[in-house]
Amino acid sequence: MDNSDYYTILGLERGAGAKEIRVAYRELALKYHPDRNRNDDAAAEKMKTINEAYAVLSDPEKKREYDALHQQYGRSARTQFRQSYSDKDIFEGSDIHHVFEDISRSFGLRGFEDIFREFYGPGYKKRFKFTGPGLFGAGFFFFGILGKGRYGRLPLLMPGMGRLAGAFLNKLADSRRSGRGKDIYDVINLGPDHARAGGPFAYYHRKRNKKLVVNIPPHIKNGRRIRLSGMGNEGKGGGEPGDLYLRVNVNTPLITKTKNLLSSMFKIK
Repeated sequence: MDNSDYYTILGLERGAGAKEIRVAYRELALKYHPDRNRNDDAAAEKMKTINEAYAVLSDPEKKREYDALHQQYGRSARTQFRQSYSDKDIFEGSDIHHVFEDISRSFGLRGFEDIFREFYGPGYKKRFKFTGPGLFGAGFFFFGILGKGRYGRLPLLMPGMGRLAGAFLNKLADSRRSGRGKDIYDVINLGPDHARAGGPFAYYHRKRNKKLVVNIPPHIKNGRRIRLSGMGNEGKGGGEPGDLYLRVNVNTPLITKTKNLLSSMFKIK
């Protein structure tokens, strides 16, 4: 993968539209998702680069600036761009958290919270969302030491927020005033072959009226739990949703169960 140009990273021609950019990112994010490339440092680095490319090209203002730099500097445009934008600046205002979360939930992989904390550290962000009469806001903050950023700690502000936006944001920024949603617990039944080989498992999320594809790790043991981040009950007052925990029940064939029972009763081998 040529990492010198954002368009090349996403496999796009220059001038690609918003829909093409989003489709390309979804395909690559699924391909290089850390849960599908465990212990592969090269894949993790590619995932970081793909995230960066999407965050820039999906933002009209950043995309215009990058395109102008490319006309002037050619293949060194990304280097020039990064002199003005830190990681925090690049991801501020991006909808990458929505897109990545949708991909992860659909395929039973770890979501935005877990992966981005793993990539960028525990203090990289805090999500927020609020609605009210004529108001809507959503996005995330970056915390910690800021570099030479253009946007500092400002979150994404949606049109129509009005003069009350500051009061809402101050309230929501304090996690003590919001409540995390409750976790949900359920059981999935697997056959011995499926548990041994692993792979996709179709799960119907009754609470959300949605079908999910859960990725079963190979050689999973009976009683193990699989966590789906953010798929629990919705949070209160802008709080984050809970998680969904699926306990694995491996269905043992009747003949094996009978043999095990007889063995315990009569100590037969």
